[in-house]
Amino acid sequence: MSRTVLVIAGEVSGDQRAAEVIRAVRAQHPDISFWGIGGPEMRAAGAETLHDIREMAVMGLVEVLRRYFFFRRVFNEMIAVAVTKKPDAVLLVDYPGFNLRFAAQMKQRGIKVIYYICPQVWAWHRSRIPKMAQIVDRLLAIFPFEPEVFTGTNLKVDFVGHPLVDVAQAARNASPRSLPWQGEPCIALLPGSRRQEIERILPPIWQAAGIMQQQNPNASFILAAPSEAVAKIVRATLASLSNGPTKWELVIDQTRAVLRQARAALVASGTATLETALMNCPMLVVYKTSLPTYLIGRQLIRVNHIGMVNLIAGRTVCPEFIQHDATPEKLAVALTPLLGETTERAAQLTGLAEVATKLGAPGAANRAADILLTELGA
Repeated sequence: MSRTVLVIAGEVSGDQRAAEVIRAVRAQHPDISFWGIGGPEMRAAGAETLHDIREMAVMGLVEVLRRYFFFRRVFNEMIAVAVTKKPDAVLLVDYPGFNLRFAAQMKQRGIKVIYYICPQVWAWHRSRIPKMAQIVDRLLAIFPFEPEVFTGTNLKVDFVGHPLVDVAQAARNASPRSLPWQGEPCIALLPGSRRQEIERILPPIWQAAGIMQQQNPNASFILAAPSEAVAKIVRATLASLSNGPTKWELVIDQTRAVLRQARAALVASGTATLETALMNCPMLVVYKTSLPTYLIGRQLIRVNHIGMVNLIAGRTVCPEFIQHDATPEKLAVALTPLLGETTERAAQLTGLAEVATKLGAPGAANRAADILLTELGA
């Protein structure tokens, strides 16, 4: 009888990562079927989706509470379907608020749980670590330091490498794109992808760009947005800003091409810092949020850095400008040495190469697929 896997990916990135694993599994065993919660990428890979990520992807406590009854209904429905269809395994991809609770329910019912992309329990919620060890059968980690976090538990953790390594390699090997730079040095601006991030992080990096252009009249800037929806938020935010650069363009869905050509970048803290590192582009990491969120975060977060690049390196490779330090003036001063042939630039390029090595070789999805097949007994 054909084996089946229930997959739950609640966001765009999870949909992409899950689809990569599904394709890698089905390349070896096309008879294995996948179904669950996902989006267009999973469907293109051959999975059946009962709910779409557009329904599931929400940000912020208030929004989650507003849709509490919807999430509860979906949660209970997926448990009922799992009980009826009895999948051979459950593959949970990131999305910890939903997936960790779902893992507990599956474990209670004797269904094997494989978790791909570890929740950031090492940064906060360290109390979840022993609980995860009880409800997850195998954890597929994408950061090299994550297996050590579970030392002392019985959870089997495999570092499979980071899926962005493959994406970045393909981008580096692609033919260079023509981008609307208007001079040199070329500087990339990545203000984030969520409204709350953009509204707080874009103003200081935009005004820092204005200062940089006063100092370098030929400097050119590209604002990189991952989608038209994000670009719309960027345009709306720019409408209320002043003192920015004059030589700039907004480019959509070409972030890696922009980073490949940029001399340096101002980047919102998050996954974008890894993309920037893998494209070998020196950067400053910027993070700014509401004061209450920042103060709560300071109490909860148990890591020394906020940028993933620095967390992986275990030291400060890229300067971080957090909250009150994220001023246009400070950003402009720190960015300047990254534009020339300086010791600061050379040191950062060395650090970025170190981070790229630590993220592992290409093939994360293939390694994850091989482990999933082992767990399925295929």
